[in-house]
Amino acid sequence: MKNITYTKTGDKGTTSLIGGRRVPKYDDKVEAYGTVDELSAVIGVLYDLEGVSVSIRETLGVIQNKLFTLESHFAMDKDTEIGKMVPVLADEDVAFLERHIDAMNAELPELRAFVIPGGNLKASVSHVCRTVCRRAERQGWRLASHDEVDAIDLRYLNRLSDYFFVLARYFDFLENRNETCWDSNK
Repeated sequence: MKNITYTKTGDKGTTSLIGGRRVPKYDDKVEAYGTVDELSAVIGVLYDLEGVSVSIRETLGVIQNKLFTLESHFAMDKDTEIGKMVPVLADEDVAFLERHIDAMNAELPELRAFVIPGGNLKASVSHVCRTVCRRAERQGWRLASHDEVDAIDLRYLNRLSDYFFVLARYFDFLENRNETCWDSNK
């Protein structure tokens, strides 16, 4: 099989969804799956940072695979035959994130104020993941306002942003860094 990097089919501002329908590159479906793709890329940066444990890398790898499934959902016309073959997310996928959140939270001090992103590079990149995930969720809700979107996909993105918030706090905790909290008097 040849490696084809460019097809030139998008040179006029359209792209194909899974199933073949062409839409503008600014279509809500493209915005939604493109933002999820961006999130996966930032997760790849976090994965590659020095000092990220093997267990966290394993979790990030699972998340990236689930996000590829979610991208597929946003990128397809569900009524097509190929759309019926794409795997689905399940309640267990959300529960997986919740278990990891709960395990990290069990070690963290109680949250008493709004946290300002930073502390160390791993925490900062986790916050970038969180904010891109929140944008992906907003894009998913925008798409859901006029197109069929599985509720589990949106719930997964919501819980995933929580995961990255707690992961950022956890990285600060592991490095004995004090969190920087919002000071409304500054």
